[in-house]
Amino acid sequence: MASIHNSADSGFNAPSRPLLQVRDLEVTFRVEDGLARAVDGVSFDLEAGEVLGIVGESGSGKSVTALSILRLIPDPPGRIAQGRILLDGVDLLSLTYREMRQIRGNEIAMIFQEPMTALNPVFNIGMQVREAVLTHAKVSKAEATDRAVQMLEKVGIPSARRRLHDYPHQFSGGMRQRVMIAMALVCHPRILIADEPTTALDVTTQSQILDLMLELKQRESNASIILITHDLGVVAETCNRAVVMYGGKIQEVGTVQQIFNNAKHPYTEGLLTSLPAVAGPRDERLYTIPGNVPSIMDMPSGCRFCTRCEHVTDRCRHEEPALHEIGDGQFVRCHLLEPESKPDSG
Repeated sequence: MASIHNSADSGFNAPSRPLLQVRDLEVTFRVEDGLARAVDGVSFDLEAGEVLGIVGESGSGKSVTALSILRLIPDPPGRIAQGRILLDGVDLLSLTYREMRQIRGNEIAMIFQEPMTALNPVFNIGMQVREAVLTHAKVSKAEATDRAVQMLEKVGIPSARRRLHDYPHQFSGGMRQRVMIAMALVCHPRILIADEPTTALDVTTQSQILDLMLELKQRESNASIILITHDLGVVAETCNRAVVMYGGKIQEVGTVQQIFNNAKHPYTEGLLTSLPAVAGPRDERLYTIPGNVPSIMDMPSGCRFCTRCEHVTDRCRHEEPALHEIGDGQFVRCHLLEPESKPDSG
């Protein structure tokens, strides 16, 4: 099983090189009030064949981290200030624009949020799916069309060859999502980044989409998925490991079993407690984490979660905790879980 690596915090050295390594990633945005740090020192590994979930509330830095991997941060106002993103040991941040184009859609593909707006409304579906093939493979237009039809059929689009000539507005939300998956997978990438792939879909369609992603992944040898979501239920069903983000930082990481059965960080515990339970009184109100996510321009000086944590101490308010291993590949960023932590009164 893959493990997190944080050179600044944990000192962990992986025994073998993972497929993807993100190291000390920092992403900033220039805004009217100054410099906003959306991602702050994020490090993680992705092993070949793994499904990795990245979870957290809106504004935690999940999507910015994903866009950074493909270098799709709009510049300006955004900028990858520091860090490394290694694919098979090659730093993607050092590649030219032309070299990066050969990576996007070919080695690493992404399913973006909101398929209703991600597809170009002025081009038909066939042209949009076929474009990826023509960009990355030396094939004729007819061959590219055949590959597009085959992939659309795999993702469950009925009468795929006929529907190549249809436009996005002629598809339902679920069908557009399937088209997005077809576009992402038509070149058989080694890494698929799925950013909220089930947003705005009904429960039945959500299940179909997730099953489809996993099925297509299994067909490709050693293909991996990074699944970005706020839905812990989706993580429990589909992922091998989970990374919990808050305030632009990783707060906890572990296997799905560790996160769901033995969560350590107060934020992770809060997310899990907020889930509705099948058993129990029907009139019992759902638990909610106190307070709101702080503004990206006004993050606490100590622990990012200290303004909402029920176990906060004076140390939490003034000193940022390091991300450290607590055993068996599980990492957590919390003063209360440090080996020699002596909590004071809050």
